[in-house]
Amino acid sequence: MPEPYVGRFAPSPTGPLHLGSLATALGSWLDARVNKGRWLVRIEDIDTERCKPEHTHAILHALQSHGLQPDGEVWIQSTRHAQYQRALDQLLRAGRVYPCGCTRRDIDEANAHRPFGANRVYPGTCRHGLPPGKTPRAIRFCVPEEATHWTDWRLGPQTDRLCETSGDFVLKRGDGHWAYHLVVVVDDLASGVTHIVRGEDLAETTARQIAMYKALGAQPPSYVHLPVILAEDGQKLSKQTGAQALDCSNPIENLNRVWMHFGQEPMKGVDDVKDWLAKAIQQWPAVMQHLAYK
Repeated sequence: MPEPYVGRFAPSPTGPLHLGSLATALGSWLDARVNKGRWLVRIEDIDTERCKPEHTHAILHALQSHGLQPDGEVWIQSTRHAQYQRALDQLLRAGRVYPCGCTRRDIDEANAHRPFGANRVYPGTCRHGLPPGKTPRAIRFCVPEEATHWTDWRLGPQTDRLCETSGDFVLKRGDGHWAYHLVVVVDDLASGVTHIVRGEDLAETTARQIAMYKALGAQPPSYVHLPVILAEDGQKLSKQTGAQALDCSNPIENLNRVWMHFGQEPMKGVDDVKDWLAKAIQQWPAVMQHLAYK
């Protein structure tokens, strides 16, 4: 018997919710509702320099204004340091992580031969022990030599050989800050997430997270990466590209804009958010088929 569906939306409170974030929230919420599952919200505020409590409040207010209520307590990452340390200790005992003394300049110099714009790949300098004169600056994860394979509902079959595309990546920085790839997996495991519906801009992180799941002895979730909303210059709509905060006084207009982004006609004759969402739930299977890999 399949596991009960658990989905989630995990925004970073570096600014208020914008239209691109609403698209991800709506897609993940609808997918959970269609599959008779639970939908959770987690605030990813481990970057304490950029994340602000007032943005957390604004995000939760915007979700509520658009009828997107979580099924359970909202998790706050900055309260969960002990859980992340336990997972790191588990990986340390298994020999899957190691201290690294390389600076950013060291890694840049090791990648000087790579074409402009290519991913920086960690060369494995400290994998078998710190070189003389080096002191630990971070904890890195040993990526597998074999390729990572998975199938995304929308993007189709995917393959990533991490030793060639990223190399061993950081899980904890020398200043004590946790890296995204550890905390997101630890939290998804702890909350029982089975399906991740998120923006296509995060697709390239998936192999690293699948490797983390396997290293922790867990089964990865299913993934759907939705098309992202683009700004006028063709970049992903984000706080960094000047995305405007949602006007929560007109949620139906916002929902219809997202609906059109998913290739659908705006819903007409709908007077309140509850009715709009009820119709969207009925139509979501067809929307997913429209978006799916062919």
